[in-house]
Amino acid sequence: MPRKLSCIAPDWWDYTTLEDDLINNAAKLTEKDLLELSRPGFEVRMYDTLEDFYLAEALEYVEAWKQATPDNPSGICGPIGPTEQLPLVARLVNELEISLKDAHFWGMDEWFEAGREVPANHPLSFEKADRELCFDRIREDLRPPEQNLHFPKVDVSAFRESWNGVRCVVMQGGQGDVKHWAFNDPFRREGAHADEPPSPEEYRKLATRVVELHPITLSQNARTSGGGNVTMVPQQAITVGPQETWQAERVSIWQAGTHDNPLGQRLTALMISKGIADSAVPMSLLAEHPNVRFNYYRGGLGACSVEMH
Repeated sequence: MPRKLSCIAPDWWDYTTLEDDLINNAAKLTEKDLLELSRPGFEVRMYDTLEDFYLAEALEYVEAWKQATPDNPSGICGPIGPTEQLPLVARLVNELEISLKDAHFWGMDEWFEAGREVPANHPLSFEKADRELCFDRIREDLRPPEQNLHFPKVDVSAFRESWNGVRCVVMQGGQGDVKHWAFNDPFRREGAHADEPPSPEEYRKLATRVVELHPITLSQNARTSGGGNVTMVPQQAITVGPQETWQAERVSIWQAGTHDNPLGQRLTALMISKGIADSAVPMSLLAEHPNVRFNYYRGGLGACSVEMH
């Protein structure tokens, strides 16, 4: 029997093409149920306050960078979304006087427009946000060397090469409305993928690349970063791929309730816990990664019950 059409964007794959039973089961999950989804290789953590949540997220940077040595450099791959942890990272490094001379950072993604990555002075530039919110706030004598900061460009060769010989202790990110990490969005429903989305094995082969963004992603980024002005959001981006993701020793996803909704926060955890990998829900492919952690702010879990506003 053919897969359902998306009820949001019929020319695309997304989570609405899943079987209703799976979606409905996810909607029923309580906070206690979510915690019980932990299994070897997949851990669910809860935080009572946003202060604790974002401090724990910032400490992942410190954890990764403190392991860096001249003969064993290490680092973290980090997102824009959320960003609240970034000033805390700078504050921790400065207060604790942690030298980052052997530490590395990879930006997860960047907007792509007019045939190239957007410049660092673009109002939506992710590199701009990383520098202004974190690296420019770190004392110059403690800051990582410029060559240890890796931001994706349209020529992805240097970015991909930067992963060789450096440990990525953790890849950190949020979860988008379309259930992506970084900009690993679902595919269009066309050509070889007209009837079925790419297999998990096919999707896992993808590396850092330029991607076309799902309509849900465009709408979300307009809402979270552009005051709802979808006309200013680029249609494409450069994103770290599954190949690089599987080089990370841990993938750590942070859900404060401001990016994905109550259903989405439950659905991907259920699929990862149960080993249900489906590229229409890209985050679910992390079911096959050996070390994944989902971090939730209790106050942002919400509920999937019907409530009219």
